[in-house]
Amino acid sequence: MVVFCPFCGNLLFAQQTCGRLGFACRICPVSFPIRGKISNRTYFQVKSVDDVLGGEDAWKNCDVTAETCPECSHPHAYFLQVQTRSADEPMTNFYRCCNPECAHNWRE
Repeated sequence: MVVFCPFCGNLLFAQQTCGRLGFACRICPVSFPIRGKISNRTYFQVKSVDDVLGGEDAWKNCDVTAETCPECSHPHAYFLQVQTRSADEPMTNFYRCCNPECAHNWRE
């Protein structure tokens, strides 16, 4: 499928010329007839929490706070503050349990 004009590089627009639907350049006298069904799908992948936080290395130099883990009830957790939304919204706190067997992640 031709989306850009091969001569001038401008975007081609859908137009009806001579009773047929096709793509045409508004600057050059170029047109390409549409011969079949045109469809395009793009599937976006959702980022995992580790991609947002920076992976395992982001938790190495974090501070510890007195926050109870909801999984194992350990009394301490590491925490990170990340600006996940616009600048006028508050920062999001991410926690990770200090218990090495648990290492549960949650956010506030």
